[in-house]
Amino acid sequence: MVRYTLAALLLSSAAYAADGKEEVCKYQGEIMKAIQDARLDRVKLDDLEAHLLENEPSWPENYNVVITQFAPIVYEAKRRDLKKVDLGVQLETQCLDNWDQIQEMQKSVSN
Repeated sequence: MVRYTLAALLLSSAAYAADGKEEVCKYQGEIMKAIQDARLDRVKLDDLEAHLLENEPSWPENYNVVITQFAPIVYEAKRRDLKKVDLGVQLETQCLDNWDQIQEMQKSVSN
């Protein structure tokens, strides 16, 4: 379920080039977990961003763009499947494990 996020990580990581990989991956994991929690709480996709932002998120404001990139991934999954995994932890791990590959892909896309 998490492999599909590599493309999303590629797109989203470019916005935080100045941040270190641990910070970028941590915040992205927090956002993914918040989206997953909202989905499990039956927050509608149209209301998701407002719902997350009104709850004073722990991530910096410039990371909010990730919400719209990650939301479809979570909302396309079945709720019963989401109850079995922690997408935040999985995304953070995948981000850290693939950091160098993501950076190389970004370089090749921007050239």
